[in-house]
Order: sequence, then structure tokens, then C-alpha cells
Amino acid sequence: MSLRTLNGIAVSICQLLALFVISIGIIKALIIHLKHSWSFSSSSVGFWESRLEMGYSFSLGLSFLIGGSILKTTIAPKWNDIGQLAAIIVIRTVLNYLLLQAISRSSPANKTPANSNPSQHT
Repeated sequence: MSLRTLNGIAVSICQLLALFVISIGIIKALIIHLKHSWSFSSSSVGFWESRLEMGYSFSLGLSFLIGGSILKTTIAPKWNDIGQLAAIIVIRTVLNYLLLQAISRSSPANKTPANSNPSQHT
């Protein structure tokens, strides 16, 4: 088996893992949302929990896609391939960073009463 074949298999595995992680995250988020939507008092909790679940899965899926993109250009890259890889990595890294920022702002640890009203701090 050649190195190119192994590299192609590794890239395909990374892409499949990204697809799997994102798909499972979407399904789990939908289940969470549907479970909480039956209870009117906790529908907003279900909304935030489902968003967090999707955010985590998108972040992990993007990481797998970045790894696959890096592997794709490791064998005999041309300057054009390297430029495209750099652009892909920058875009996906920025998306991942923004997702993680949204997750950290939405996490239950940041929703405590002490954090909800800044005028309470002395």
C-alpha cells in the first residue's frame, strides 16, 4: 500500500469522523429540544442546552476537518495547495473560536446570579 493511498484513507476517515460527530450532535440537540419543548416551563432551558450540544459537536467536527485538510496537502503540495490550506485553516479556526466563545458565554456556569447582575459586585 502506497503512502498516497494511506494518506487518502486518513483524509477520508477524518472527513467521516467530522460528518459522524456533527450528525450525532444535531440528533442529540434535536432530542434535547424536543424533550424540553413538551414542558413549557423549561423550553428556554432546552433551547440553550440544544445550542450548546450543537456548538460542541460543530467545534469537534471542524477540528476533524482541519486535520483532514492538513493531511490532504502533506504529500507533494504545490504553492496553490498550501495557500488554499492556509485559507481553509484560518476560516475554520475563526469559526471554531467563535463557536467556543458562544459556548462559553452560554454555559450554565456563566448564568449564575452573581454573573447576571454586575451591580451586585462591590
